[in-house]
Amino acid sequence: MLQLPTHPIRILIVDDHPVVRAGLTSMLGTQTELEVVGYAASGEEALAKLEQSAPDVILLDLRMHGMSGIETLSAAKIAAPAARVIILTSFETDEDIYRSVRAGAQGYLLKDTSLKEMVEAIRTVYSGKRYIPREIAIRLAERMMRTDLTPREVEILKMLSKGPTNKQIGHALGISENTVKNHVNSIIEKLEVSDRTEAATIAIQRGLISTDD
Repeated sequence: MLQLPTHPIRILIVDDHPVVRAGLTSMLGTQTELEVVGYAASGEEALAKLEQSAPDVILLDLRMHGMSGIETLSAAKIAAPAARVIILTSFETDEDIYRSVRAGAQGYLLKDTSLKEMVEAIRTVYSGKRYIPREIAIRLAERMMRTDLTPREVEILKMLSKGPTNKQIGHALGISENTVKNHVNSIIEKLEVSDRTEAATIAIQRGLISTDD
């Protein structure tokens, strides 16, 4: 049974798009059990407003200028440990989901979520439980079963996506061609793919690396 609030659930909206902030404020304002107590256009602004707004629940975008959503989440868990955080984003790569939950998010929703589901998610995390839609929970479980790549393997993955040979990668990193080959084989095994090209493709799809890297 969900904990019923004795006062409107106080919500802080953190998103760098003004239209999104206005839309969420208007939409959630129709619910008597909810109260939007503030909004912020960046992680830095959100942290500055935490003390004065004292939110019960933070709706947090992942991709923002300046501090990322994950950085903001980690800092908010220290600055306002009682506040519950729901990631509300347009992105849903396996790595986005995994990093958000690992950093302390209690919920994960996409921005096209219905008002009904959003209210349910807010009430659920306010009561102390997690709210992760089934299809996202399945992907999270699959991601948690995979072995993490090492920082060096991620570095080599980024280079693989640009097409250099093992010898060229080794020269750039100051390591032997054979060491690069061992790292590539480890990457292929961890990602459960057949070759280096598929490894780079899957890494981009899952959000392990970006095409901008």
